[in-house]
Amino acid sequence: MDATAAATILPHSEHPIAWRRISRGAQKVLRRLHQAGRNAGLVGGSVRDLMLQRAPKDYDVVTDARPEDVRRLFRNSRIIGRRFRLAHVLFGDEVVEVSTFRGAPDPDDQRRSPGEFLVTSDNTYGTPRQDAFRRDFTVNALLYRASDRAVVDYVGGLEDLDHGCIRVIGDPNLRFREDPVRMLRACEFAARLDFEIEDETLAAAFEHRGEITKASPHRLIEELIQLLSSGRSAAAFRWMRRSGVLPVALPEVDEVQGSETAGFSQLAARLDERVNTGPEPPLAVLLSTLLLPRIVVGRERLEAAGAGVPRRRLQRLVEDVVADFSTRYALSAARRGRVVRTLETFQRLCEPNHSPEATHQLVGREAFLPAMDVFALLSAATSSGDEALEYWQGAAASAPSRVASDAATRPARPGRRRRRRRRRRHL
Repeated sequence: MDATAAATILPHSEHPIAWRRISRGAQKVLRRLHQAGRNAGLVGGSVRDLMLQRAPKDYDVVTDARPEDVRRLFRNSRIIGRRFRLAHVLFGDEVVEVSTFRGAPDPDDQRRSPGEFLVTSDNTYGTPRQDAFRRDFTVNALLYRASDRAVVDYVGGLEDLDHGCIRVIGDPNLRFREDPVRMLRACEFAARLDFEIEDETLAAAFEHRGEITKASPHRLIEELIQLLSSGRSAAAFRWMRRSGVLPVALPEVDEVQGSETAGFSQLAARLDERVNTGPEPPLAVLLSTLLLPRIVVGRERLEAAGAGVPRRRLQRLVEDVVADFSTRYALSAARRGRVVRTLETFQRLCEPNHSPEATHQLVGREAFLPAMDVFALLSAATSSGDEALEYWQGAAASAPSRVASDAATRPARPGRRRRRRRRRRHL
């Protein structure tokens, strides 16, 4: 793609984006920036989804106003970020992200060794064209201008949308080294949109898959959470495996792919059904599902080594698996603790012949409902454990507490009703 080529501009009459389909919050931000004499527009996934006639999950605005200028225009805003400063404008539950047009990062601001390309600071401002070329994939770089409601394409994103193609902007060998998280994003977008990853982009991901270990663990875990909560995680994991990224980013998934009893493909598919059915799974369920195959395989190995496995040994297995993952992804103590408690409680649900007292004690645990969710996912994935699952669902339904009320709203099996996704997930 030629950075100097003329942009393709689709006037309002030649594209499917209608102003009324844009959220009220994003409309207000665009209108006020335009009235203040600022160049502003929608950018990123919201434009891509509107062009595909999908409902965006959130809206990003780009402008020539600096973050402090946006803060003065909107009293209901706050400035966030260090790698790239931007503003969040708050309208109740809706958050509209407002960024300034970016230019090429200043080499003097980068903290890296000779031969490294990782971008650590990206606060250089630029033009709309420069901003488009700084974005990750062509389909995410389309601009919907507030001034005339035209769609502007500097990078060939319209053609890639038509062909169902995920393509890195610029040289993928360089762009993946600048930001290795883009490799995960390529897999997620290909899965979410049911697109193909362009050959050169896919080859570059395979070549530089080891760079994943250099990425910020905090950014990696947030990207992984988005992937797990996308409702298309099974397809995303297939792209991760095809690109070579899976063994580097998630060895706990890669190592159990061939296990008949704990293979991840069916489990991920059941998780997608659970996400698409609702209600929204807690983050502890998402991460526990990711680690579950390694737990199941580890338990099978312990049981094969001798008759009976002490409960404390199974607890240590959970702690070890979670600690390994937590170290690589820098999980907070709160997240780590909830995943440990969920998987430990799941292990207890797998035990046979519970007494009424033990059943009452387990149902009363805070981690019981997330653990039962995980149990239901594994039962659906393996077509086994139905009787035990019915026992625990009955125990939850008969509990005279929060558990019974919450359990009544949970589906017995993953289904297929869509639900609206929120922008950010919290434990």
